[in-house]
Amino acid sequence: MKDDLVTFQLFTEIGIIAQLASTKFEQVMPDGMTIAQFSILNHFVRLGGERSPNELARAFQVTRGTMTSTLQRLEARGCISIRPDPEDGRGKLVAITPKGAKARDSAIAALRPFLAQLSALDIAASFPQLLQQLAPLRQYLDNERNQP
Repeated sequence: MKDDLVTFQLFTEIGIIAQLASTKFEQVMPDGMTIAQFSILNHFVRLGGERSPNELARAFQVTRGTMTSTLQRLEARGCISIRPDPEDGRGKLVAITPKGAKARDSAIAALRPFLAQLSALDIAASFPQLLQQLAPLRQYLDNERNQP
């Protein structure tokens, strides 16, 4: 029971940190970019390739409608391309464009002053260890997301 409470407290802290960080990130994003838009561009830069809107919606755990809206905004900005899927006449494939990769890089550049502030904190020395400890938790949750 005590372990359950600690686990709940951990997720409470992660949730609060995520909300505060997202708000701060959106304050400095260039050209009105949202966290959702940045996250999609970052996803493509990290993983490469093409994805269907359904795959992206599952990966980000949002509705297809929400993903479609975000993708339309990114396409209007020239940050992604959407083309018909040659394997599925009704499907689409999404890919990042060079402009999208540059927009993602600009967003990271805009975040650098804030990231530098965080890196100057006393606790920053523990960030590499925290990453090592949190990675298996993320992997577990990522695998669970795909379970029925």
